[in-house]
Amino acid sequence: MSYLVLARKWRPRRFAELVGQEHVVRALTNALDSGRVHHAFLFTGTRGVGKTTIARIFAKSLNCERGTSAEPCGECNACRDIDAGRFMDLLEIDAASNTGVDDVREVIENAQYAPSRGRVKVYLIDEVHMLSKAAFNALLKTLEEPPGHVKFLLATTDPQKLPVTVLSRCLQFNLKRLDEQQIAGQMRRILEAEGIAAEDGAIRQLARAADGSLRDGLSLLDQAIAYTGGRLEDAAVAAMLGTVDRTRVGALLEALADGDGARLLAETAALAEFSPDWGGVLDALAEALHRVQVRQLVPEAAMDGDGIDVDAIAGRVRPELVQLWYQMALQGRRELPYAPSPRAGFEMSVLRMLAFRPPGNAATAAPAPRGAETGAGATRTSGTSAAATVSAPVLERAEVVRETALPPRAMEPPPAASVPSAPAMPVAPMASAPHAAATASHATIDGVEAWQALVERCGFKGPTLELARHAGFVSCRDGVLTLAVDEVLRTPRAVKTLTDAVCEALGAPLQIRFEAPDTVQADSLHARQQRERDARQAAAEQAFLSDPHVRHLIERHGATVVPNSIRPLDE
Repeated sequence: MSYLVLARKWRPRRFAELVGQEHVVRALTNALDSGRVHHAFLFTGTRGVGKTTIARIFAKSLNCERGTSAEPCGECNACRDIDAGRFMDLLEIDAASNTGVDDVREVIENAQYAPSRGRVKVYLIDEVHMLSKAAFNALLKTLEEPPGHVKFLLATTDPQKLPVTVLSRCLQFNLKRLDEQQIAGQMRRILEAEGIAAEDGAIRQLARAADGSLRDGLSLLDQAIAYTGGRLEDAAVAAMLGTVDRTRVGALLEALADGDGARLLAETAALAEFSPDWGGVLDALAEALHRVQVRQLVPEAAMDGDGIDVDAIAGRVRPELVQLWYQMALQGRRELPYAPSPRAGFEMSVLRMLAFRPPGNAATAAPAPRGAETGAGATRTSGTSAAATVSAPVLERAEVVRETALPPRAMEPPPAASVPSAPAMPVAPMASAPHAAATASHATIDGVEAWQALVERCGFKGPTLELARHAGFVSCRDGVLTLAVDEVLRTPRAVKTLTDAVCEALGAPLQIRFEAPDTVQADSLHARQQRERDARQAAAEQAFLSDPHVRHLIERHGATVVPNSIRPLDE
């Protein structure tokens, strides 16, 4: 008896056996059980996720001899014939090889005739997007108003190529890519049923290589069974797939964490003996860094180390450096085709990580989560007080975003950047209603700082906030508060809200008088905040430009700071 490949042997025959497409199964089940079955369905999704399988189960549900339902018996002649691919009223058409209008006309002519065996004649058109424009036009009328005994099931991996006139005539279901856990779970069930032993690491590698397609995963599983002689071991599957042992990736990360260039190149040489796909190694490195970052920033999240001591590396490398290395791994992956050789490109990527590793023990530096990003054309260096963009010819205009990790004292803002907190606002005691009028003449605001503190305390919003922030304090005596503010901000509603809030805060009536800002010298909260921002900006620029790493790029490699790109990190 000829061998039946796993993808065909274990093809689901009932909706309950499908993996990962619950949203589609629920809709089709409800339609079948209620008898509200549309005449045309479109199933979209990547290869190997169940489009054709769902269409066949649907056809079986419509033609089961025990009646239409979402649970076909699987035992009657119609069910067995559909499973075997010999049911006369299920016509499977490969649009990739039958693209012409003549092929479609044949379908249209046959659709007029009643089913020969079943209740419903089902047309399953696979890769329907391959039909020609003329074929689509010929199909449209029949697709919109087919005979009552005809159902159309269309499947495609590229729905964007379908005319909108076809899309509008179908119920569309998008099938999802399967995740690694779903594929691995199905593989374990199949291997258990087949009586084949397998290591968890081998199954994980196969599930990852399947890239969301269960059919591809089962094809790889067939290949692995043949390659290993019936026992799936981690190392053997890695050799078959050309992937790297995860412990090797862990060793690379440990060498980077220790700043050991000799060990880093030695690990690269050990990898080279297996003739790996160097792009795949960078992918594995980025994946490992992702696991490390999750462990650092969201420690409660479940994260499998997959052969890497995630906890040890997470404790030895600063979070911002992990971000930087991750971006460098992705950048190196993109640049690999342009390298003199794949190995040289990989070595330059990991050496770049080593070059941008901060001096000293990264684990003992003060941790502060800061972002890092990579693009093309610039280098961004961010310390605890400043961030800027630097254009560096030495990097051949390839952007490498870096977080500068320095001893804390090197990046502390100079004293000029610190702004003393506003002193407590001296205000008159709260007055009760019976004697508020008697104390009104004593309600006062003692100076600019007291006024600005009052504005911040009141929590104004909208136009009132803009009026209060731009109002410069002139004086407050004899129950009259004089402010200098532009007339355009003095809307009646904002003035009333400001007056009511100030009187309530002081506990006594108070009149507010306004003057033009160009006639008096007055300081506003807006002006004070602007001075504070300017001071922080100056401190950030000074701290950034005095950073030894930045000085090195500028003096040794001709880098220049992009104008207006330095910002305090709190902005």
